[in-house]
Amino acid sequence: MSRLKVETPDSIQLTVERLYKDLERHIVASPPGLCPVDLQLSFLRVCQAQTCGKCVPCRVGLAQLQSMLEDVLEGRATMDTLKLIEDTANSITDSADCAIGFEASHMLLAGFDGFKEDYIHHIKEGCCSVKSNRSIPCVALCPAQVDIPGYVALVGEKRYADAVKLIRKDNPFPTACALICEHPCEARCRRNMIDNAINIRGLKRMAVDHAPADTVPVPKKCESTGKRVAIIGGGPSGLSAAYYLEIMGHHAVVFEEKSKLGGMLRYGIPNYRFPRERLDQDINAILSTGVEVKLNTRIGSDKNEIHFDDIHKEYDAVYIAIGAHTDKKIGIDGEDSKGVMSAVEMLRGIGDDNMPDFTDKEVVIIGGGNVAMDCTRSAIRLGAKKVTIAYRRRQEDMTALSDEIEGAIAEGAELLGLKAPHHIEADADGNVTALWVEPQIIGPIDAWGRAKPIKAEEPLMKIPADIIVVAIGQGIETNSFEEAGIKIHKGTIGALESSAIEDNSSIFAGGDCVTGPATVIRAIAAGKVAAANIDEYLGYNHEISCDVEIPQPTLDDRRPCGRVQLSEEEASIRKHDFNHIEKCMSEQEACQEAGRCLRCDRFGFSALKGGRNSRW
Repeated sequence: MSRLKVETPDSIQLTVERLYKDLERHIVASPPGLCPVDLQLSFLRVCQAQTCGKCVPCRVGLAQLQSMLEDVLEGRATMDTLKLIEDTANSITDSADCAIGFEASHMLLAGFDGFKEDYIHHIKEGCCSVKSNRSIPCVALCPAQVDIPGYVALVGEKRYADAVKLIRKDNPFPTACALICEHPCEARCRRNMIDNAINIRGLKRMAVDHAPADTVPVPKKCESTGKRVAIIGGGPSGLSAAYYLEIMGHHAVVFEEKSKLGGMLRYGIPNYRFPRERLDQDINAILSTGVEVKLNTRIGSDKNEIHFDDIHKEYDAVYIAIGAHTDKKIGIDGEDSKGVMSAVEMLRGIGDDNMPDFTDKEVVIIGGGNVAMDCTRSAIRLGAKKVTIAYRRRQEDMTALSDEIEGAIAEGAELLGLKAPHHIEADADGNVTALWVEPQIIGPIDAWGRAKPIKAEEPLMKIPADIIVVAIGQGIETNSFEEAGIKIHKGTIGALESSAIEDNSSIFAGGDCVTGPATVIRAIAAGKVAAANIDEYLGYNHEISCDVEIPQPTLDDRRPCGRVQLSEEEASIRKHDFNHIEKCMSEQEACQEAGRCLRCDRFGFSALKGGRNSRW
């Protein structure tokens, strides 16, 4: 009789596990612009390698799907092939014995539905329909198309002012994005293939800390064209458009409703994340180009407001960039009770230095986005006795950045997931006393991989509250523009991809008022696009250039190396005031982090694309 033995992983299994991790890193680093059919075929081959081969759908069906996808890619397929691919995948989904088979075919069907036009293009044209003008992953994923490898290299050489100049070529808010950008550029960083993405935002922070934006000269302006453009809204999108139009030689006049410029950068982001003096550095640099500003000026139909039609007649073009500054209601009983406020109202007061008094109050925040986390962490700093976040999904489903969620919890906030607001309780005087929530359980996963909460068979739960802050999104105030005949679509201003309201129109719109609430960098990108298209509408074709020489890449070995993370003030200290909490890298850390960059602008397929050659 043979004795049993304790099973331990052998070298083969350990190596395979490591290879799985290597494959995962390659998938994470997949750049935009890959052929979706080719990518789907590669995934299908991985699934085929996992099958045990016992059932026919897996053993034969997946092999047949591979063969048909190869026919599509190699020009042997017909339109009948597409029907056969769909029928075969559906058959495998319905008949495979285990998840290896039916999930593989389900994945193929999802792609088939999502990019069927690319299959058809392969068959009819013999090539992929996806075209990528910029295959540098970080640049492709930056909405403003900033030359990221270039400024990373400049920071590595301690040429901080040059780095700011290069950033400003495509983004006139280098400081804002250094401190609060959600850094989509890092999502597909090719460095993930080796270890982890470059800390791109941290290196931008290094540049603006050592070369403040208002100390770095702006580019020389083009000769004046005599054209005047009205910008309605002094937030990131409006000011970005104004900056580029002035550089091009057109005179930009910004109409701002509030007493200070900045939009949601000033009235939506607390000082502990983005100090006002740092915002002013970006704004001062923009205004140094000659942008004219009219503060405390509202566009509307009342006698003390400026009518949109009057602006339209006076200026050669108009750009509407009013942002999203109105609150949204939940639609539950008791929402109008005293002590219920919107996130917009709360953060606007903080932005105006009109701090709410939350001393010894129990505060409940409803929502799970970055704005909800800003309200949570601000409430703690405003002296709240207890701050609770009520969110109808799980923590991992929250749309807020993980760093913001973890920061709020570290500062003492309590997170109650799977708690959907049901109604608000108030006393006889109408003052809030509690939020009642409906417990949820996690349910089916939608097409985007997000689990949907469903009602749990449990009684309602009471959360005591003196203050309730509703942070579930913002709306757009469109009435005055709708009265002026501008198209409104589902609560947003209807604009084409060019930012024009319609073809050959002198009215343009962009930013949150068109897309709905989005990120700062997307608003900046919208302003940049609008400026270029307004320039063309006015009959010009100006180019924005930068005379900074980019360092040549080194040929050092790119050995695996840990990512440098920015540190923060201790939670026990920072939660008592609104002082800035994030610390900058040291020069040693910045040089090491910049040295991790693989310089995709000079090496690999990206080098064939001519990454810096464009009108902009």
